[in-house]
Amino acid sequence: MAREVPEREQQRLRLEGVGRRYGRRGRWVLSGVDLEVAPGALVRIEGANGTGKSTLLRLLAGLDAPTEGRIVGRPRTAYVPERFPAALPFTAADYLMHLGTVHGLSRAAAADAADEWLERFGAAEHARTPMSELSKGSSQKVAVAQALLAAPELLVLDEAWTGLDDPARGELERAVAERTAAGGAVVFVDHDPRRLAGRPDATYALVEGALSPRTRTDRGTGKEDAGADGPHVIVRAQGPAGAAPPDEVTELATLVEEVAGDAHRISVPQSRSDALLRALLGARPPWHVVSVEPRPEPVPDAASDPARGVVPRPRTPEPVETENS
Repeated sequence: MAREVPEREQQRLRLEGVGRRYGRRGRWVLSGVDLEVAPGALVRIEGANGTGKSTLLRLLAGLDAPTEGRIVGRPRTAYVPERFPAALPFTAADYLMHLGTVHGLSRAAAADAADEWLERFGAAEHARTPMSELSKGSSQKVAVAQALLAAPELLVLDEAWTGLDDPARGELERAVAERTAAGGAVVFVDHDPRRLAGRPDATYALVEGALSPRTRTDRGTGKEDAGADGPHVIVRAQGPAGAAPPDEVTELATLVEEVAGDAHRISVPQSRSDALLRALLGARPPWHVVSVEPRPEPVPDAASDPARGVVPRPRTPEPVETENS
């Protein structure tokens, strides 16, 4: 049910010097953010935990307001949050019909759209199931479906693939392609650096509340730069006797070393660390994560041979901030 957005109706969304903090003396979650989202654009936002990704997406979705700066333009927007409130007093179909009418569809059109998207995401059998009884995966399918019902001009996805099965993940990727082909814009965050690899028109990184563009460094492989030259963490993990780390782990890591016993020392960009930990803990059988620490920085004068004899500079770990605020 992809609906083309006439060119005269397309709106650009622009953030100008946007900052956001909570409370008069709260820390700045975002600061000086400039971003333009053009019709038909696919935009990826990256960053480690606590850098303000979800806050930025809520601003883009119109669910929050900046503390400073301004947001210009407001396309018809739909949003998939990182955490979907599943315990709602509706069946899946009734909830989608309700949201469809909120988005401006007639009841008949909302019912047709609900049936279509439940079918596409493999959840048609749960149409009459109360939302509170859905599994996490089925609930996530409904969360994604509600955002696609009315062919939004701007689709904002916060970890929307998390919890979906493989067929539904592929269907969501097709839906994203349909939206951008029809002139809609899509902005997304996902912990897997390979998600939609090679497709985004622009990729931005959030570091300490500031947004900056990334460049593609692996055009030939279809991978995008996900912070390989930025801050790293060291993960020490132990797997079954004689087992090599899962393929997904070696793809995400910049260095994997076998140490004593069946343990491995894995260096990974901070922006990929969540995905790597999920890969370790989700392996069958699962790996045991022994420790996660910031990678020490070399003393500048001793960095001529980074592989040997480098004395690490002590670092004080920064407090971990969450994005739930």
